[in-house]
Amino acid sequence: MKTSLSALIVFTAASLQAGDFVSLFDGKSLAGWSGLDGKAPEAGWVIAEGTLHLNGTKGGMLLSEKEYTNFELEWDWKIEEGGNNGVKYWVTKVGGKEWLGIEYQMIDDAKHPDGMKGGSRTTASIYDIKMPAADKPMKPVGEWNSSRVVVNAGKIQHWLNGALVCEADTTTEEWKQMIAGSKFKSKVGFAPGTGRIMLTDHGDKVWFKGIRVREL
Repeated sequence: MKTSLSALIVFTAASLQAGDFVSLFDGKSLAGWSGLDGKAPEAGWVIAEGTLHLNGTKGGMLLSEKEYTNFELEWDWKIEEGGNNGVKYWVTKVGGKEWLGIEYQMIDDAKHPDGMKGGSRTTASIYDIKMPAADKPMKPVGEWNSSRVVVNAGKIQHWLNGALVCEADTTTEEWKQMIAGSKFKSKVGFAPGTGRIMLTDHGDKVWFKGIRVREL
């Protein structure tokens, strides 16, 4: 994908001036996370051998206790064959009814029905808003992938295994047009520029480790 070199240098330099990374998963507990509306996480979330595993039974969505505006988020993940999951950010309770945010899609592109639709439904996309680069370096299902989201001054970047594969500027008219063409077009207040981080539950098995964040 084409990226302005000067813009990327400025954007990256800003992230390098950030504070230290803070772990969002200590490998032993769900400290710092809750279910929706402050409820306790359900039994489907299991911690084993330093990983956070959604085992295919109901776990519910996990919300970070803290809200973030400008940040860099990193994590490692893998899914089962045919699986689907995602990490959301700028998550808020839209209209006082549903928790919504921008999603970094994590899915089996080849075997999950949604992933097979292609485009903005595939791994590392800005889900249902913008598709990732066609040559993204995704590992085979069952192997660990490393993902990164960088958000700064309204600009968002999705990275996969060290490569920048999708980006957008939420302050532009182009972003408004993309939202208008997405499933979020009627969600007034969607992605307001700040909010919580969410680990989703789509009913499939997924593993997380190395979840960490630093504010910019």
